[in-house]
Amino acid sequence: MSKKYVLVVDDDPDFVETVGMMLESKGYEVGKAYDGIEGEQSILARKPDLLVLDVMMPRKNGYTLCAELKKSRDTRDIPIVMLTAVGEAVPTTSYSHADGMAMEADDYIPKPVDTQALINAIERLFS
Repeated sequence: MSKKYVLVVDDDPDFVETVGMMLESKGYEVGKAYDGIEGEQSILARKPDLLVLDVMMPRKNGYTLCAELKKSRDTRDIPIVMLTAVGEAVPTTSYSHADGMAMEADDYIPKPVDTQALINAIERLFS
């Protein structure tokens, strides 16, 4: 059986590296992207088995990318774990709870991320 390929898309390089190392230690193959446009390009180049997607990113936010992926016949079946600090940021940004509730993500993990909760969510979605 081949390794599951997980794409991590977040504009915080330290977070991407940390999560990447953690997932690799669990036997996953990891792809990395640092904003929504780069994430979209990575998905087109190689469809991941699962996507870890931050909400607040430059160029294309996670809500927009998630909505586009879920509308496409080619990508709608990719499980998506959304990472969000939006709850704390709603008063100071254009993001809203309604945006999050409208998304078809498969799970939500609040930031700061509990890495074990993220691993548990990924393993649950793969089972």
